[in-house]
Amino acid sequence: MASRGTWRWLRWVVAVVAVVAVVAVAGPFIYFHFVAGSSPAPLRLKPGAAPSGTNSASAAASSGRAGPVAGTWQVVAGSQVGYRVQEILVGQAHTAAGRSRSVTGQLVIAGTTVRSASFRVPMASIHTDSAQRDAQFDGRIMDVAAYPTGSFRLTRPISLAPVSAAGTIRTYTATGNLTLHGQARAVTFPLRAERTVTGIEVQGSIPVLFARWGIPNPSFTGFVTTQNHGTLEFLLNLSRA
Repeated sequence: MASRGTWRWLRWVVAVVAVVAVVAVAGPFIYFHFVAGSSPAPLRLKPGAAPSGTNSASAAASSGRAGPVAGTWQVVAGSQVGYRVQEILVGQAHTAAGRSRSVTGQLVIAGTTVRSASFRVPMASIHTDSAQRDAQFDGRIMDVAAYPTGSFRLTRPISLAPVSAAGTIRTYTATGNLTLHGQARAVTFPLRAERTVTGIEVQGSIPVLFARWGIPNPSFTGFVTTQNHGTLEFLLNLSRA
């Protein structure tokens, strides 16, 4: 029959195991929901948004006065590019989202057809809410020292006809080469575009299967597991060059 001391020891062991189990489950939950906060929402266009300093009536009156779309358009302030990846930390699901505002590039429209477009982003400029996650991203995952730039180049023209009035969002299909981790791969994806009184806004997302670009799976030694794919997302503000 177990002595009183043995029962005390067993109760102590059970209590410690219970505390460890609670911390293992509650710790990630508390971190994600109360410390780190929720991930930023996916990048989206704001339909019919009036330019700063105007009201809805004046914006409506300006619709259709945006002029022809032909010309060279360059990326300006307010543009963003980034990624979203689903991850699980000790049973808690979370969306890791990295963002950068350092995207550059331009597109060229002849008549009502996009003839060329290219965009670039320094990979080291993409950050999340976690310095540890960013260190993994910059190091073993994307190796930004060896592959410092991510880019996209359009390879098939996009017809915009009929050209929409300002404030109207339309969906198009883009085809081009997406270069990540030093490897270029052909991609085709939908994008949404909106003419504004002062420019053009373009938003879209591209599914990225990590193995297709030779990107190591972000999972980390069984502690954090992720899906084998993620999403590259972008929101581009374009102004005439």
